[in-house]
Amino acid sequence: MTFQGQGSSAPGPFDPGLQPERTELAWRRTALAIAVGSLVSLRIFPLVLPPVAVAWGFVPGGIGLIAACALWFAARRRQLRVTAALRAAQDGSGAVAAPGGGLMLALTTLATGFGVLSIAIVAIAALLPGGS
Repeated sequence: MTFQGQGSSAPGPFDPGLQPERTELAWRRTALAIAVGSLVSLRIFPLVLPPVAVAWGFVPGGIGLIAACALWFAARRRQLRVTAALRAAQDGSGAVAAPGGGLMLALTTLATGFGVLSIAIVAIAALLPGGS
C-alpha cells in the first residue's frame, strides 16, 4: 500500500505515535474537564449550602481535583504502555501486555461516585435547619 505523495509503503501495522498520542490527549481533556468541574463545585457548593454544611461542600471538589491529577498521570502511563505494546508487536521482539479497561472503569466509578456524593450533600443540606 502506498500513500499519496509518497513512493514508499506503509511503515508498519501502526503509526508509532499518532493513535496513542490522540488517545492520551483525549484522556487529558477528560482530566481537564473533571478539574474544571471540581473547581466550579468548590466555588458553587459553599454558596448554595447552609452554613452548617459548607465544609461538606468542599469534599466533592477536593476528590475531583485529586482524581483529575491521577487521571492525567495515568493517561500518560497508559500511552507509554500502548506504544510499547505496539512496537513490540511490530518488531516481534516479545509480548507486552496492552492496558485493559481499568482507566475507563476508574473514570466511570469516579463520575458515578461524584454525582451520588453531590446529590447526597445537597439533599442533606436541604433537610438541615436553615436549608432551603
